[in-house]
Amino acid sequence: MAESDIYGNFTETLFAVKKKLELQVLAWNEEAAQRGEHKCFEHLTSRVKTERSMRDKLLRRGLEETTENALCRLTDAIGLRIVTRFVDDIYRVKAKLAALPGVEIAEEKDYIQNVKPSGYRSLHLILRCETDAPDFYGRVPGQFFVEVQIRTIAMDSWASLEHEMHYKREGGNRALIAAELKHVADDLASCDLSMQTIRNMIREEEA
Repeated sequence: MAESDIYGNFTETLFAVKKKLELQVLAWNEEAAQRGEHKCFEHLTSRVKTERSMRDKLLRRGLEETTENALCRLTDAIGLRIVTRFVDDIYRVKAKLAALPGVEIAEEKDYIQNVKPSGYRSLHLILRCETDAPDFYGRVPGQFFVEVQIRTIAMDSWASLEHEMHYKREGGNRALIAAELKHVADDLASCDLSMQTIRNMIREEEA
């Protein structure tokens, strides 16, 4: 397979699926603003995994570099990250995603209720999204996977710093760095809980 076609003829479809889901999610904040309500999330980012990144992941998983494996065995060719202000909003976003037409939650990993040993917290979903275009197996509507990460601002900041400060650094102090990062993660989780409590108190007063 040539270096430039790991997604075969499906590259445009992947970008179309990503764009459609992104627009649907962005519309939630617009609708909330029109109703005079708080927005559902703070911001989002999206991507289609690059050729090199997808090939590297296939190699790490011991999978042949084929279009079928890239689109059907792995489930993160398309990625969406949604960042919220409060923990409760994470699960509201999950419910709204599940209610979208043609969208099904195929897999869920809750690293908020089940925190990773490193301190990492986030809600990971694998969505199975329908599209009018055929998929790899020729089905119409086609089905494509989207990996969604939903986390608070604090969780997102920590994850970005942890990636830069831990995984991209070599040296003899990695254990100390990991311990400090875990400590910071727990402090930020406590802040998230406090902010959620304050928000609930304000809403009770407004009711």
